[in-house]
Amino acid sequence: MIWLPSLALLLFYVPNALDKLINHDQTGKIVESSAVMITAGVFILIGTALFLYHRTILIGTSMLVLYMTPIVLIHLYKGKPAEIVMLILIATIFAAYIRRPQLFSRDN
Repeated sequence: MIWLPSLALLLFYVPNALDKLINHDQTGKIVESSAVMITAGVFILIGTALFLYHRTILIGTSMLVLYMTPIVLIHLYKGKPAEIVMLILIATIFAAYIRRPQLFSRDN
């Protein structure tokens, strides 16, 4: 039951990363460089793997949040709906909290 939010996020991050790796020549993006898209795809896959592993959940969460925060800002800048992206960002932090609440306490 604790893993359900993490698995739901997995269904978002992995296809997103694979899309960046396979369709790295996407147009209409802020950055249209294939190298940047491939790097972003690898970054997301590594972040997701670290997020799923119990000992490295903090590093993985940080990587995914580091990726999603500029995406929120880009959506706001372009006038696109940013609510879903914000919810994914919040859900990432929430899923990490559910699995390892001691990471978020002051008594470490």
